[in-house]
Amino acid sequence: MPTSTPGKASVETTRPAASRFRYAGAGLAALGALALSGCSADQLARGYLPAESVGATNMTPTIQSLWNGSWIAALGVGVLVWGLTIWCVIAYRRRAGDPEVPPQLRYHLPLEVMYTAIPLFMVAVLFYYTATSQAAILDLEQEPDHTVEVVAKQWSWDFNYVDEDVYETGVQAALDGEEGAEDRVPTLVLPVDERVEFVLFARDVNHSFWIPAFLFKMDNIAGRENRFQVVPTKEGTFQGKCAELCGEYHSEMLFNVEVVSREEYDDYIAGLEEAGQTGQLGTELNRSGVIETDEGRTGGNITGNGRNEN
Repeated sequence: MPTSTPGKASVETTRPAASRFRYAGAGLAALGALALSGCSADQLARGYLPAESVGATNMTPTIQSLWNGSWIAALGVGVLVWGLTIWCVIAYRRRAGDPEVPPQLRYHLPLEVMYTAIPLFMVAVLFYYTATSQAAILDLEQEPDHTVEVVAKQWSWDFNYVDEDVYETGVQAALDGEEGAEDRVPTLVLPVDERVEFVLFARDVNHSFWIPAFLFKMDNIAGRENRFQVVPTKEGTFQGKCAELCGEYHSEMLFNVEVVSREEYDDYIAGLEEAGQTGQLGTELNRSGVIETDEGRTGGNITGNGRNEN
């Protein structure tokens, strides 16, 4: 028969607890390995942001860094909190022979200072990196190479190329399930490696100008002008859309973005001139300037604000 010496009893009661800790640790490790098994190194490096965003603009590295840093901090806090919670549940569970009420701790000043100071420090660090990144992204100090006015309307887009004095007007996308719908939405053409300043307007209700690959969006507010600058750094075709619920056909308020060489950009501008799309479309609030056509709803009145000098 086994003896019941104090030392022996102590060993027998601690071994199961240690085994539980090992099993819990092994389970968490297996769960983490399973979660990471479906992740490629490239996906993890960009924080699951769109693949086409890598190198798309001069600001995507800043945004990606802020995004990844925020998630790393959040996951670190989560692992710490989950780990301490599980540890407390296991280590301080009620055992046979324990008193009905465990010892009570009413005040612990160092502990209270710690769990007040640490969250404040974390929020301050996150605020600092967010504020500095936002200031860099929204900086307008540099002189742009091109200025494009983006006029949002229900449910399409108009683009005024201000320096070139030409425009492109769009009609609502007809998402009928047939191929070629993307070819029928307006296209914003930008030259690669040149700074563009966007000036945003809304002709009717509030909208939001969003190019997912650029990792950035800004609202088009009725009666207000918003601005931002960006340097596209990678040629390609990207998708854009409205990110503000703006009515019945919000989901069909789409556009394309083509980042091209300077030669192709000049050819595109020349094509607009040859098509007679010279001058600038009005940016003022003006539902009466919306024209119904067989293809859909098109842009505002070109003479609505007297800006067309032709």
